[in-house]
Amino acid sequence: MTSVLVLIESDQGSMAPASHEALTFAREFAASAGLAVNAIVFGPESGMAAEAGTYGAATVHVADHPQLDDFGPEAWGETLAQAITQTAPAVVVACGTDRGNEVMAQAAARLDLPFVANCTEVDPGAGEMTRSQWGGSLLERVTLDASTKLLSVAPHAFEASPAAAPGAGMMMPFAPTLDDSLARTKITDRVVLSSGVTLSTAPVVIGGGRGVGSAEAYAPLEELAALLGGRVGCSRAVTNNGWRPHSDQVGQTGTRIAPELYIACGISGAIQHWVGAKASKNILAINTDNEANMVTKAGHAVIGDLHTLIPAITAEVKKRKGL
Repeated sequence: MTSVLVLIESDQGSMAPASHEALTFAREFAASAGLAVNAIVFGPESGMAAEAGTYGAATVHVADHPQLDDFGPEAWGETLAQAITQTAPAVVVACGTDRGNEVMAQAAARLDLPFVANCTEVDPGAGEMTRSQWGGSLLERVTLDASTKLLSVAPHAFEASPAAAPGAGMMMPFAPTLDDSLARTKITDRVVLSSGVTLSTAPVVIGGGRGVGSAEAYAPLEELAALLGGRVGCSRAVTNNGWRPHSDQVGQTGTRIAPELYIACGISGAIQHWVGAKASKNILAINTDNEANMVTKAGHAVIGDLHTLIPAITAEVKKRKGL
């Protein structure tokens, strides 16, 4: 057992940005533990091996089978289980997205191994790790005792960065044996909910809470977000009121974000919302309540009326852009 194996999450041959985080974590963990970094991709490779090499992967196992042409949790889980059995890694890592956790859970069940999800810290020497529970409101310290350690890292807990010395990214074919019954769960269609930058990947997010006042009052936030190349998010209270769709919700039961800048407008900052936003590099809170949780936790705050401040910010941005 001389390697860390990284599950590459992909969709139709394109690597998910979440896998960059998993690879970065694995590279740092492997350096501390004296292990090599390998990876496994499913279906059409489409340059993902070279991409994984950029983040430090030495060998990339390319799993090829008709059932792997598109995502299916059972087929992916069984394939990963077979790869673990054949390559015997010391540690297997994925990013703790819905897909990453589902595939890791499938593999763990098939191998009868424990699986620790959503880790925020890992101590290679002691074999101890901290994982996020209850959407981040509870941090649990655990020790994992297993022949092969299976874990996922919490989304945005580790900032992705290419390796200073890239790995070879050498492709190694892997042909799993998959029963037809494993194809009972798979993607059959896709519906595009939005185009362009997404809430989870936007460099700037303008969030609105109950203080915005109405669905129509989000127009100034939309204008500012468009000027900054970002997206509009919201709190749970807003979706409960029917002002914005659930896809715009930031938080424990919504989307976790990690933009360069998060502007939280009229948001009190309940723990569930804070959990989804705390990975933001910079947080600016705009609120009339100087004791609101979001104000006290944010790196910067402006105490004032968002309905006055947002148009003023927009006007200044337009001025500097020459619009």
